[in-house]
Amino acid sequence: MPQTERLFQEDSFCRRFTAQVVACEPYKSGWRAELSRTAFFPEGGGQPCDLGTLQPQNGPEAQVLDVQESKGRVLHTLDAPLPVGESITGEINWQRRRDAMEQHSGEHILSGLLHTLFGADNVGFHIGPDQVRMDMSVELSAAQLACAEEKANAIVRENVPVLVSVPSPEELSALTYRSKKELEGPVRIVEIPGADVCACCGTHVERTGQVGLVKILTHQNYKGGTRLMIACGQRAFAALAAEHDALTAASQLLSAKLPEVPSAVERLLAENQALKAARAEAENRWFAAVAESAPAEKPFCTAAEGLSGDSLRRLALAIAEKTHAAAAALCPRPEGGFAYALAPAPGEDARALAKALNLAFEGRGGGKPALCQGSIARGDLQEVKQFLETTEI
Repeated sequence: MPQTERLFQEDSFCRRFTAQVVACEPYKSGWRAELSRTAFFPEGGGQPCDLGTLQPQNGPEAQVLDVQESKGRVLHTLDAPLPVGESITGEINWQRRRDAMEQHSGEHILSGLLHTLFGADNVGFHIGPDQVRMDMSVELSAAQLACAEEKANAIVRENVPVLVSVPSPEELSALTYRSKKELEGPVRIVEIPGADVCACCGTHVERTGQVGLVKILTHQNYKGGTRLMIACGQRAFAALAAEHDALTAASQLLSAKLPEVPSAVERLLAENQALKAARAEAENRWFAAVAESAPAEKPFCTAAEGLSGDSLRRLALAIAEKTHAAAAALCPRPEGGFAYALAPAPGEDARALAKALNLAFEGRGGGKPALCQGSIARGDLQEVKQFLETTEI
């Protein structure tokens, strides 16, 4: 069976085409069709497949749900069958295709520059629904990435042509190009002057100006290299617009101009840390007073509102240290029940008491012999206090 003619490799801007249905058979919960030629790009090389419709001359329209390649055949998964031998009109989802071309072409520009500037190879690439993932082979600094991003957008503004060719074997042997693996047979080369020469099967814009913008959103060290999350074109604009809206909202809340937001946040964090330290010091004095009032060598339970898990821990430990007996600290929860911290008498194990408490009051939690923490779903304060102060384990 002859291979499918790939219109998407001849013209990435082909949105509508005609073809004959070569085969159509049931597949999973739908149908799978092969056409004499297609503009639908099959998933591959990190780029998602095209979606769209196939309309026969007679019969209902079929939605293209997935497109995959198998041994030179391009197979379209459909929600309805197509008559074999009949002519159809196909139409791809142009918004999805345009987005894929923007992301893929932008990735080529950035990858090519990172390779040229810093010797970084692209070892992983995937166009996700919101961001594009790029895995580079070496660790890259923020300064290096900023440099490459600036040069990438300069290439975009220059609006240079994106050149696609299939060189002869002789021409290919003399060509230096990027490729993740050794290739056999005809090799499709995508060249972006000043940025990249790469073997690629994907769809691309005609000129770099159509990419619009290349933006690195995040980066982190990953498996000895660098993982980038980037956005290009409309995605980059949407990401920057969202960040600008968030920054504007923060500036209004902080009563600071946009450039002053980072320093205003730093001041706010410093004030918050100082308040936390002051609260912890005040709580420690309070906890010491509670411990002083507790009877010596007898189990003791106390409750207070608004205590964090760490505060409950420090309160229970302060009481147990002073009384040399088991101590429990409780804090009411908005949804009912209590959060708790249990500290045992010296040399004893708090886990047995925590297990009994959980069983009696529909609780969950645990910990180590020296301290247990958790929560209980039912029981009023007097019931819980009586249980904790009278239960012997």
